Amino acid sequence: MATEYPDRYTGPTVAEIGEHATIRAILDAAPSHRNGDDAAVLPMPNPNTRTVVTTDMLVEGRHFRLDWSRAAEIGHKAVVQNFADIEAMGARPVAVVLALSAPGHTPVDFITELARGIGERVADYSADLAGGDLTGGEHLVVSVSAIGHLGGSMPALTLDGARPGQAVVAAGRIGYSAAGLALLRRYGRDDVPAEFTELVRAHLIPATAPGRGVIARAAGASSMTDNSDGLITDLETLARRSGVGIDLAGVAIAPDELLTAAGRHLGIDPWTWVLTGGEDHTLMGTTSKDAPSGFRVIGAVHRNRPGTGPAVTVDSEPPAHSTGWDSFPRRVPSP
Repeated sequence: MATEYPDRYTGPTVAEIGEHATIRAILDAAPSHRNGDDAAVLPMPNPNTRTVVTTDMLVEGRHFRLDWSRAAEIGHKAVVQNFADIEAMGARPVAVVLALSAPGHTPVDFITELARGIGERVADYSADLAGGDLTGGEHLVVSVSAIGHLGGSMPALTLDGARPGQAVVAAGRIGYSAAGLALLRRYGRDDVPAEFTELVRAHLIPATAPGRGVIARAAGASSMTDNSDGLITDLETLARRSGVGIDLAGVAIAPDELLTAAGRHLGIDPWTWVLTGGEDHTLMGTTSKDAPSGFRVIGAVHRNRPGTGPAVTVDSEPPAHSTGWDSFPRRVPSP
């Protein structure tokens, strides 16, 4: 099915003005002294600093819908999901590069708004859009790669650093993005009840507080991940990689009043959003010390022998919901 752009994007298309003029429009929308040459030249990090790199794609119809999302919001989302991965290593984001595949009938207004959204969000981190690539294609695909710096000699916050006796900590909301998605599916963007606008915004424009990963690493955290595929799914990955179990405190992750009201309104158990919803990009880690600034304790790490029970429990019981996002869900063959 061909990409259809909302009527708010007017003016010439990328096919009408050509690749080079479109690139110039991107540069104007997200200016950077590093962007515009054959490749970006980044400054050498300080001594004893390592480089961290990650990449993610957003595919129209799978990760965003044009009848729900403005172009700038897609740009914001692309940056946040990448920078959350950088922060989850305890590193500081410094730059992104953008690879964009777009049909020829894509309005230039859409491209420039997308670039502006990326530029706005990277500026929140004192980073910038350092380059990229533009190509034609049948579908709209936004691919962002992020670069970060990991300072000092302390280890990165990897998935295998959790130890029994540590606290599980989190910075950010849990379940808001999934609730917003449920509301969008029910009402579309324009008819969502006003009292739930915050939930819809959490899905369309997820936000993280810049610097939380660096703070957690400096404060002694030993492992970290972000809630991208679902709370249980992401913490299960961390627990299995570390060879431990995690028990979450129900009172610490319970749906708040807004999630509860949305669940009642839609007839959906809000615990589903908390336990299985992703794309909040909440940072979740483990520490033997007090919760770092901006974090709260949501559970504890314990010993767990493989095959003796679920890697993640809630109040010592298997979670009521445990599925999460999977780009290639397994299909059970018919008998």
